[in-house]
Amino acid sequence: MPEPASRHPSAKETLRIVLARLEDIKAEDSVTIDLNGKSSIGDYMVVTSGRSQRHVGAVAENVVKGLKAAGLSGIRVEGMRQGDWVLIDAGDVIVHVFRPEVREFYSLEKMWSANSPDRKRSN
Repeated sequence: MPEPASRHPSAKETLRIVLARLEDIKAEDSVTIDLNGKSSIGDYMVVTSGRSQRHVGAVAENVVKGLKAAGLSGIRVEGMRQGDWVLIDAGDVIVHVFRPEVREFYSLEKMWSANSPDRKRSN
């Protein structure tokens, strides 16, 4: 008998997990950007901040832990060592965790959500 297919969370479920984890660990100023129809890199982008390098790392670790617990595999993480900007590529959902000064400098959410009514702010 064939093994059952592994459960892979949908993009919306992955986004829900990310947002819940961000709220749990007190990430600040979280913004969700719907990428559908704008880019093939994913369905959603989340931009959020941590208060310090240590908090940025803790936020990123908490998100990755939640995604792995939900059965998501192949998660790629960049920037954890530095703690200024951590990128989490969860396939359908891309998460950017910044220190506030670095976030302001790069202004990713402004670039991706320019002239877009579907930008959603959490917190």
